Amino acid sequence: MLNLGILAHVDAGKTTLTERLLYCAGVIDEPGSVDAGTTQTDSLALERQRGITIKSAVVSFTVDDTTVNLIDTPGHPDFVAEVERALSVLDGVVLVVSAVEGVQPQTRILWRALRRLRVPVLFFVNKIDRRGAGYERLIGDIAERLTQAIIPMGSVSGLGTRGAAFVPSGDASGSRLAEMLAEHDDAVLTAYLDGKAAMPRDWLRERLAAQVRDTLVHPVYFGSAITGAGVDELLRGLAELLPAASGDASGPVSGRVFKVERRAAGDKIAYARMFSGMIAVRDRVRFGRGRDGKVTAISVFADGTAVRSDSVTVGQIARLSGLAEIQIGDVIGIPPDNADRHYFAPPTLETAIVARDPRGKPRLHAAITQLAEQDP
Repeated sequence: MLNLGILAHVDAGKTTLTERLLYCAGVIDEPGSVDAGTTQTDSLALERQRGITIKSAVVSFTVDDTTVNLIDTPGHPDFVAEVERALSVLDGVVLVVSAVEGVQPQTRILWRALRRLRVPVLFFVNKIDRRGAGYERLIGDIAERLTQAIIPMGSVSGLGTRGAAFVPSGDASGSRLAEMLAEHDDAVLTAYLDGKAAMPRDWLRERLAAQVRDTLVHPVYFGSAITGAGVDELLRGLAELLPAASGDASGPVSGRVFKVERRAAGDKIAYARMFSGMIAVRDRVRFGRGRDGKVTAISVFADGTAVRSDSVTVGQIARLSGLAEIQIGDVIGIPPDNADRHYFAPPTLETAIVARDPRGKPRLHAAITQLAEQDP
């Protein structure tokens, strides 16, 4: 199980990449379009109208024997609170960078938060098929403005054309990779000094995965979410290089709510990641500050959507029903290790909302209360 976030500056191609990953994994028959409003994760009317992501959304797919819960997050800085809540439940991240615009302001803000949280990161340089796309320039941009601990996982042919393709490095024991890994791994350093023949491909990939999981190095993939170039290689990298969810299924219940929504009938649905233990339907759980409730239904994510389940266990993301008083950010059971952390600066502006008609105050208060459940 891998809980994966897709993060980027607005318009770098996060949602389009999500669609392409679902398509390459066999979950959907055709990738949706942001412009046409046919994507899996942008379900709000305003998201489809504006062509941007406003609220985090969860989809699921399988790579080899790894189930990936993918959280598509907003890129616009106005909705950075959605990103902050998603960060608290992730095992790894794909940070998308445009091959044309390069590292942008929101990219740097996201990177600083990921470094503080020590989340393993793979870079995906998108839009290599666009005119003005770069390769060496992008590697230099990431190294200069984000981190020098990057390892390009291949090269690009036909850069800036519709036929642009990602060419994976055929020699996994190349000098660049070995030199980077040797900085933090004495075994690789010894093998490197003894000669490249002493480093089998599979062994070196295992050492690379270990350093990615320890956030010491960050692989860089190139491709195009529109054409699909490089996405298959990225898929394999997700399963091979990022760490699987961990925790004790028999331990005490511990989870975190990172999203709350309401159905048309008004009942509340809480999206929660489990860090420890298990919750079954009809279990009574404690959450927030001394509140509790009985779980009446559970859905877990599988093959692109949420499916009904009798329980949710460690590492999984679930939709929980029946917890009427639960709020976004609430801890379920005992707090996880990353409880009460904040990764972005709080808002600097406040707004006072006043009812035009004093008789409308109760309805206005009820509406704002529902909004606050989703975004305090």
